[in-house]
Order: sequence, then C-alpha cells, then structure tokens
Amino acid sequence: MSNKNVLVIGGGIAGLSAALELACLDIGVELVEKEDVLGGHAGQFTCKATDKCVKCGACIVEEKIRNVVRNPKIKVHLGSHVQEVSNSGKFSLSLSVNKGSNHPCEVDAIIVTSGFSPFNPGGKPYGYNSFDNVITNLDLEKMIKIHHVAKRPSDNKEPKRMAFIQCVGSRDGKLNHLWCSRVCCGSALRMARLIKSRQPDTEIVLFYVDIQSFGKDFQSFYNGAQNDVRMVRTIPGDVLKVEDDRLRMTYFDNIASESKEEIFDLIVLSIGITPGNALINLAALFNIELSNSGFVTESDRTTRPMPAGVFAAGTVLGPMSIAESVASAGKAAWDVVRYLEI
Repeated sequence: MSNKNVLVIGGGIAGLSAALELACLDIGVELVEKEDVLGGHAGQFTCKATDKCVKCGACIVEEKIRNVVRNPKIKVHLGSHVQEVSNSGKFSLSLSVNKGSNHPCEVDAIIVTSGFSPFNPGGKPYGYNSFDNVITNLDLEKMIKIHHVAKRPSDNKEPKRMAFIQCVGSRDGKLNHLWCSRVCCGSALRMARLIKSRQPDTEIVLFYVDIQSFGKDFQSFYNGAQNDVRMVRTIPGDVLKVEDDRLRMTYFDNIASESKEEIFDLIVLSIGITPGNALINLAALFNIELSNSGFVTESDRTTRPMPAGVFAAGTVLGPMSIAESVASAGKAAWDVVRYLEI
C-alpha cells in the first residue's frame, strides 16, 4: 500500500480526474476546492444531446463527482484554499477551511488544477449588465439546465429570434487576448441545435470570425448545424435596446458589402477562457512562472520549468475542452507517479 499523498488544488473536471487517477493507484489525495460544491464551471453545463449524444462532456462531470465523494482515498476540502506552504523534502501546508479554521497537511506532490475565469464582457458594446436579454453562454448553460428551454430573462418568454456572438474576449488584440478559447464554437453550435430541437420556431443566427473544428465528427455535425442556424461571418457592432426589451444589432455584411441591422429577442455572448483569478496567487505561493498569456503554458516548460514536485493540469495550461482537461489530468497524475518513483 502506498504511503504517498498528493494535494490537488481545484475541484473542477481536471481536479476530479486527477484525484481519481491518483486514488486508483492507491495514492492518498487532499482535494481542495474554494467553492462550496465540486464541479467547477463544467459542473454547471447542461447535456446538449438531441436524438443522440453529441460528446459535449457534461455528463462526465456528474459521474466524476459521485466517484470522488465515494472514494476513501480522497479527502475533499470545500470552501478552502492553501494559505501557507513550506518545502523540506515534503510540502507542509496550511489550508484555510470554511473561512476560519486551519487544517495542516503534509503531501509529497502538488497538482494545480484551479481552472479558468470567464471573460467579463461588461466593457464590450453589447449591453451585458445593461440589457436583461443579453446573456453569456454560461448564463445560457444554467438556464437550459434548469428550464430545458431558452427564455428571455426580462419576461420569461421564449425568444422568437436569438443570436450567438462568438469570440467575445478571445482573439482580441485590443485586450492582448490573442488566443482562441477553443471550446466556444462547438459549445455554441451544440447549444443552438439543442434549442432548435426543443424550440423549432425560434430563429437562431450565429455571428462568427471563423469556426474552429471540434471532434472527429466535426464536418458532419457542422453541415447539419447549418440547416438549423444561419451563419454570418462578421464581428457585430453596437447592440441597443428597443421596444419590448428587444435588441437591435448592427453589423457589416461582408458579402453584400453594406451595414445591416437586425432585431433579436435574446443575444448570447460566447465569452472567452482567461487565466483563473486564483492562478497569480498560486503561482507566487509555489514559485510557478507564468507565460506571457498568463497561463501555465506547457510549450514554455523549457524556459519556464515547474518547481520540483509541482504539476499542473486542465485550463490553467490554457483553453481546452472537458475531454482535453480529463486527458491533461491523466498525464499530470502519471507525471506525479514518475516523480514519486512508486
């Protein structure tokens, strides 16, 4: 039986996956999650299956939460964060638990899986935080999970016309966010098709820069989505509220070479993945050097090596899907095993 213990920081999909991989290898896990529930952002995602599974990954999260909670090798600390750390062969840590008590623990290695922060679109000209019927894709995920259909927050009516705006906070030179958030195209198209299957009278328009491929069945899925969703390749301009809390959007039609306006009942902003708010503090605590993007980027490991015994997985490394986060966590767990020489 192994007498090794590992601290996993973050209870999202990557943290849950890493904890389970380690526990299956008979390694004890201290899983620290700052929120009062496990699952992270992915835990709030809704299943997007219509007549068959579309591999969105949402169901994976619930299964992993159940398995983590039941596993005797994993000790879960909710509402907690790492307060102090010292390293003298082993890591001695103090965990702040439930905003008061301290819990000391000693571990042999650490995996940072603290996740990402969603881009705040309040500064964009789309009216988020000003107009009730401008929401983010994360707001829509929660809405569909609870109500099963899309509704206008202003009056709870189902929208007759809705729009998705892609790359809000991603691929934006003005923000120095030059990266693609990778998951937004697949998520928006899956969500649009789900809504269309449940609300066939709703017209859906997707405004995009270009569509990133996702999954081995991308082309057939994309071809089918074009039957349900009108695709407009442009970056929209201003959004203004008009009568009945509807929304007027201006944009330049590149095909017609002219400016146009359209009215929508609901606008969904596909917001980007940005470095997690906790990552700067964790990087200082564990002497992790971040890349210029603010992530712990794997491609920079030669110039920015991780400290001995400290590993990272999931979206702290950059934008990735649920499936990619699971794979990243598995790799980190095996890197820990090699480090511990078990």
